Amino acid sequence: MKKYHILKALCALFLLATAEKASAQQDVGGLFVGGPADATKLVNAYFDPLYKGLGLGLTDGWSNTAQSKGFLKFDVRVSASGAFVPQSARSYDVNTLGLSNIKPAPGASSIGPTAFGDDREGGKMEVYTSSGIPTGKFFNLPQGVGFHVVPSAQIQATLGLPKNIDVTLRAMPKVKLGNDLGSLSMIGFGAKVELLPLFMGSTTEKLVPVDIAIAGGFTQYKYNLPLNIDNSTNSDQRIDAKFNGVNFDAIVSKKILFFTPFASIGYQTSNTNLKALGTYRFATSATTSATYVDPISVKQTDIDGVRASLGFQLKFGFFKFYGSYTQAKYSMVNAGIGLGIGK
Repeated sequence: MKKYHILKALCALFLLATAEKASAQQDVGGLFVGGPADATKLVNAYFDPLYKGLGLGLTDGWSNTAQSKGFLKFDVRVSASGAFVPQSARSYDVNTLGLSNIKPAPGASSIGPTAFGDDREGGKMEVYTSSGIPTGKFFNLPQGVGFHVVPSAQIQATLGLPKNIDVTLRAMPKVKLGNDLGSLSMIGFGAKVELLPLFMGSTTEKLVPVDIAIAGGFTQYKYNLPLNIDNSTNSDQRIDAKFNGVNFDAIVSKKILFFTPFASIGYQTSNTNLKALGTYRFATSATTSATYVDPISVKQTDIDGVRASLGFQLKFGFFKFYGSYTQAKYSMVNAGIGLGIGK
């Protein structure tokens, strides 16, 4: 049964690559029917939990303590997050999408699994003309990957500055994931300010038994996938996507020997900008097609709201271990390891 391997491409570096090796181009081509407007709505419905889960992951894992580092102290850390897709986001109904030229085939279900829905094909669809006449062109809604967790990864380095300020850089050069999986890169930056020493100086630890900080960050993934969909004469076909996330948090923590529990509350927002660029032929019936340039464009805000987290940091010499749970649009867990000098 056919899977839409563009999902695997978008998620490959986020620990989602699977063993199956099929052509992403061939599977993406299954959505190029009816017309760009309908295809865009189907793409949005199918990938909605990916957009939201990845948006949550973009803003996760920045810090697991309110305590700032000493001047020029540093650490490097790698962590991974998993956002749990709720039952309501594991399927969609094409009858609610406002499609113009695509309808369920007579007697077929209108329900399809989302990308992180069940590992089964969705209902059988038929393409109609703009006048509402059946064309005899049929296709099935794509199946899900069979599990309900959206993974993401964070790779970052943090440096301590004067005035109890930490700055963090997230970066990954452009990495080619494979001939059928495209390429991915990451960039991000953040900062944290420990508040109490700014106002209370050296008496902080005696008067207040916890550390308090404010922090913020920005992360962006860029993804590119060259395509060759039913149109070998056009070499400009490709998927270009950007996923951006911004967060602001207030953090409270308490160091107890090598163990530091923390709690935070904050605001996060993320957005997706995904385009299918180039020249494509859309199937309009079993024997005819229409040509479009740059047919699909998705630009939307996926996450915009409050989040709350609980977690901890364990420190053994140069090594650190992290874990946290976050309640937001989707619930999420994060775990990671670090290596560094300083608090």
